[in-house]
Amino acid sequence: MTPKIRIVMVATVLVAGGAAAWWAWGPKDESNRALSGYVEGESLYMSSSTAGAVSRVSVRRGQRVTAGQPLFALDAGPLVAQRDRAAAALAEAEARLDDARKGQRPQELAVFDARSAAAQAAFDQAQAEYNRIAPLVRQGIYAPARLDSTRAARDSAAANLRAVARQREAGTLGARPDAVRAAEAQVQQARDALAEARSLLDRTGPVAPTAARVEEVYYQDGEWAAANQPVVSLIPDGRVRLRFFVPEPTLSAYRIGQTVTFSCDGCPPDLTATIDYISPRPEFTPPVIYSRDSRDRMVFLVEARPADPRGLNPGQPVDVTPAGARR
Repeated sequence: MTPKIRIVMVATVLVAGGAAAWWAWGPKDESNRALSGYVEGESLYMSSSTAGAVSRVSVRRGQRVTAGQPLFALDAGPLVAQRDRAAAALAEAEARLDDARKGQRPQELAVFDARSAAAQAAFDQAQAEYNRIAPLVRQGIYAPARLDSTRAARDSAAANLRAVARQREAGTLGARPDAVRAAEAQVQQARDALAEARSLLDRTGPVAPTAARVEEVYYQDGEWAAANQPVVSLIPDGRVRLRFFVPEPTLSAYRIGQTVTFSCDGCPPDLTATIDYISPRPEFTPPVIYSRDSRDRMVFLVEARPADPRGLNPGQPVDVTPAGARR
């Protein structure tokens, strides 16, 4: 190799090395560099507050469900019986309260009416006897003792008439106020027991609280599920969000409520999300790294809620267009 060729080769190597060094360590325009991030989904675990055998699983993994759609059901036989007993106890308590409030039956009140008529007839007879005897006593035909006897009989008949009237009035009043309040308390207790039984029965067949995707099904038909043990887990659409990392120099360009655009492999174009959280604490290494370059830079976590989360999968990498980037 001639010296001239050797000099050319060395110069070429030096130029290439300088260019590589400039590319690696020299200043770069990062205004258009996509921000690294990923999709995250918060799970919602659906369970029953009572233990029982799983009688039906209505969903499968990966399926989308709508709000109010049944997810699974446990064997509800014992709870149905408990609800029916509570309903019967409530009906009995309400009947006792009605009976305490309305007093005696019409047939019983009719007996008081008959007694009142008899007492009225006895009083009328005693009054007539008194009216007949009084003039004769004043004329001296009868002794004053005869008038006293007749007056006493009349007064006794009047007292008996008043007593029968009070008995008739008491028969229409119902039970004493204390007894009525006790009956009302029993009715409220029976209502609470029925509400509790219905609530337990409803929780044996939970429904989706919102639109979501089924993340996992932990039990199948016939298996025994313990109380409060998740049977199905969901990822609600409202709990799917983007997590990406913004370098400190450009953090001031991001605000809560701001809309950002992002892309991912196989996703439709022009996807958007709304920022709903900016971390107040910096990080020097993001928890999950998809960065193509240096990892030792100060970054801040930002979370955004995608406008349409249905096609996004938790853990999926995304590239977020920086705020103010040129398109």
